[in-house]
Amino acid sequence: MTPADRITELRELIRYHEERYYLHDAPEISDAEFDALMRELRELEAAHPELVTPDSPTQRVGGRPVDTFPTVTHRAPMLSLDNAYSEDELRAFDERVRRGLGANGPDGAIDYVAELKIDGLSIALTYEHGRLVRGATRGDGERGEDVTSNVRTIRTIPLGLRHGAPQQPFEVRGEIYLPLAAFERTNREREAEDEPPFANPRNAAAGTIRQLDPRQVARRGLRAWMYQVVGVDGVSTHAESLRLLQQWGLPVEPHWKALRGVEEVLEFCRHWQEARERLPYETDGVVVKVNEYALRERLGATSKFPRWAVAYKFPAQQAITTIRSIARQVGRTGAVTPVAVLEPVLLAGSTIGMATLHNADEIARKDIREGDRVIIEKGGDVIPKVVRVVDPDRPGRSAPWTMPETCPSCGSRLVRPEGEVVWRCERSSCPARLRRTIEHFASRAAMDIEGLGAAIVDQLVEQGLVRDVADLYALTADQLESLVVDPREPRSDRARPRKLGKVGRNLYEQIDRSRGNPLWRLVHGLGIRHVGQRAAEVLARHFGSLDALASAGEEDLQRVPDIGPVVARSVRSWFEDPQNRDLVERLASRGVRTTATEEERRPAGAGLLAGKTFVLTGTLERMTREEATAAIERLGGKVTGSVSRKTSYVVVGADPGSKADKAAALGVETLDEAAFLRLIMPS
Repeated sequence: MTPADRITELRELIRYHEERYYLHDAPEISDAEFDALMRELRELEAAHPELVTPDSPTQRVGGRPVDTFPTVTHRAPMLSLDNAYSEDELRAFDERVRRGLGANGPDGAIDYVAELKIDGLSIALTYEHGRLVRGATRGDGERGEDVTSNVRTIRTIPLGLRHGAPQQPFEVRGEIYLPLAAFERTNREREAEDEPPFANPRNAAAGTIRQLDPRQVARRGLRAWMYQVVGVDGVSTHAESLRLLQQWGLPVEPHWKALRGVEEVLEFCRHWQEARERLPYETDGVVVKVNEYALRERLGATSKFPRWAVAYKFPAQQAITTIRSIARQVGRTGAVTPVAVLEPVLLAGSTIGMATLHNADEIARKDIREGDRVIIEKGGDVIPKVVRVVDPDRPGRSAPWTMPETCPSCGSRLVRPEGEVVWRCERSSCPARLRRTIEHFASRAAMDIEGLGAAIVDQLVEQGLVRDVADLYALTADQLESLVVDPREPRSDRARPRKLGKVGRNLYEQIDRSRGNPLWRLVHGLGIRHVGQRAAEVLARHFGSLDALASAGEEDLQRVPDIGPVVARSVRSWFEDPQNRDLVERLASRGVRTTATEEERRPAGAGLLAGKTFVLTGTLERMTREEATAAIERLGGKVTGSVSRKTSYVVVGADPGSKADKAAALGVETLDEAAFLRLIMPS
């Protein structure tokens, strides 16, 4: 078998196993076996770079962060859907459809397709010659943002379609969503970093797809379902289009159904209103569409909605319970957040014991008190919230709740900064703040110290072994091996207090390894307010060392791209604190790297083609013009539409236009496709 044949075989195998794992939740091989296939493909492509194609699984992730998303115009407007909130409103929609088609009467039943309404973010994908060339958000319906680099990281979206897919450009529309398990993991990570959790999977998906760094998007675990094809002739019904999408290898939500008449549609809606709790993703309703495209044409659309479709929205999931008490949680920045401790109640398939109360102002606005009977709701929100008090006028209610003046962890006085709704504990040595600070420092998005979990952090703080994050690097292997940890949530009779032993030795090695982390991880790990991962990367790249960052004034900081006045003030304030300056010195003295390497300092977009300007003309066989442009920009080059004396190269494909002649007249170097591929994929 030739290398080219084996590469083709590996790509098909990997795509098949990605579908089994990500679409059908039915893997046929182990993770190790899958990784072996990917490793073999990478090695073969490294040995034969001329065989690398943009739709290879190895090209899915790895693009550099972008500064902003360009705007693109959709092939056809992406209209919103009108909503129906009751069975009567759904019947009224059916009546309007039948009246519009002249199909009144008992025998005028309409053929519909019903699909689960996924609570996510609308997306439009463009394929050309069977390859993904663009992904764009819905935006205002006419224009959206080009988020192609992020879309390419989503495992359920194929970079290349199966044989039989149209070769001409066409568009596929669908919904990007975050599975419930990934949503919960993401919120745990955000809470560990003292960032506000996403309210629901829809907000999480929208926030993720607009991340400027594709590598961060890849970590979240987005998925997608496709439900519409635009620009393909010869398709007469919606059901047929869904089958075609599946045939081409695109993900289609599997529970859709072709139905006859509104009563069958209502039965479908009733079933899924109850059964949705079994799904691993959030659905907030059912989308009902007229099946035949010819009938859709006759019905047309208003300025906002198609007349041939409606979204039936499930009622919010609610339960009534009692607030036992109002507790307070302390974050690493000292933010004190009230939460309702509830009489446990079953809601949407899970037992709820706590619900968010947001802040003291929100509690006062809703007049929520301890002992109240309250309605809690999930609805589109996976995080339970208190909607309202059942009977605010009942006698014997407790006194209105107010924020206590002292910290629940250290007893120091709380303050509420002017203009903020959040109360804070400002004592840096507060045990609760210290625990959260260490957890954030060790998190995957910061110093990535595997094994340093909450139970171990509790013991390190309680025994006085760690008073700040610099103390982590003074711990010995013996101390960690002999540390006794009491599991927070025992899972069996054997889960009792125990010495860490070998686990402690492994943790010591993880801490030691983290000394050499990239500078941005340390900047993020310090927990400077308003400095998330993206800002940490920008600051580390620009200043190159912690000393330079510490010495920068507010004006210096604001001159850095993506750093505004709020972040600049926060960074300046953090480094002006003598305790924080001492912390940085002790980290450096214990071997933690506080400078960036030359590679880490390289500006985003810098690379092999930095400073080079390209013009493309003619048709390339191995890639589309969009893919060629992306490859050039990924390596730091720039693509323009006209040839001048400042142009570095003109890439000439088949049937070139006048640009090739102009390049010759101006003496600009031209590259055929083979030379261009050698330039962007050197051996």
